[in-house]
Amino acid sequence: MEAAGKPDRKGWRAVLFRWLIIALVMIAGGYHVFRMPGRSHDGPLRPLTAEESALRDRLRSHVRTLAGEIGERHVWRHRALDRAAGYLEGELRGAGYAVADQAYTAEGREVRNLEAELRGSSAPEEIIVVGAHYDSVSGSPGANDNASGVAALIEIAHSLAGWPLPRTVRFVLFTNEEPPFFKTGQMGSLVYARRARLRGERIVAMLSLETIGYYADAPGSQHYPFPLNFFYPSKGNFIGFVGNIGSRRLVRRALATFRGSTAFPSEGAAVPGGIIGVDWSDHWSFWHEGYPALMVTDTALFRYHHYHGPRDTPERLDYGRMARVTAGLARVVAELAQR
Repeated sequence: MEAAGKPDRKGWRAVLFRWLIIALVMIAGGYHVFRMPGRSHDGPLRPLTAEESALRDRLRSHVRTLAGEIGERHVWRHRALDRAAGYLEGELRGAGYAVADQAYTAEGREVRNLEAELRGSSAPEEIIVVGAHYDSVSGSPGANDNASGVAALIEIAHSLAGWPLPRTVRFVLFTNEEPPFFKTGQMGSLVYARRARLRGERIVAMLSLETIGYYADAPGSQHYPFPLNFFYPSKGNFIGFVGNIGSRRLVRRALATFRGSTAFPSEGAAVPGGIIGVDWSDHWSFWHEGYPALMVTDTALFRYHHYHGPRDTPERLDYGRMARVTAGLARVVAELAQR
């Protein structure tokens, strides 16, 4: 006879069976979320080619101009923000693009997004947006966040200029990504995405380039929010492709192209947007308007000690690895634009 208040053997079996079902559901869900095509590069990186070395030097120059010469750039340092916009506009025009302003008012000041378009040859109504924010958070010169992403965007635009791609590619530099504007009506990418939705534009993919300049090879140099720590490596030497569940196909396609063409460590995830850090960039605005979007990132929040700080300066970035990532991303954008 079983003791009073204790479940009998059948009761324990029922409890264990329920937990087994829960565990299987979690495993199946994790497999669906974290399974990605191809394999991340493992092992030493080959020497940079002459072309990659030149790209490295140009990336360094862009970051030094934005985060070194100009420094903090936001509404409360409006002259610096406008100077950064002018520099970037000049770079895009120098690559042969016409540049359009999307001006609006924030905190009583005029601010602007910048857009350069490579018109598609056969499916121009289908649009790929490559975006990066050029403002910095108050108190930081913003070398990694986000002069690194901006520098990569400029160089990708240069490398693809004049290509006869079927889909339209837009290179968009956003303002006001940082607090206190993040996820508000004055966030540049949300202003842009809302206008696109009102116009009925068919944005089939958006890539947000967000902090791509810091890498570390030491075990334990990479951290994650729960439960990502169970699925990803402890070395902060990879580039990440991060999307929400609705953008899973885009994440998989972009990562497969990167892994198939670029010998560099890479990880991907399509996870619920509520996990900390997953929606912390301009791709969130496109999710908000119903467009598929992902963030390409070194996951600075979880590996870079100078994130949003005064020591986020140009000399802390690894421009050789940035060059490898940027060249790989140019190939990803070109492949996405093929339909």
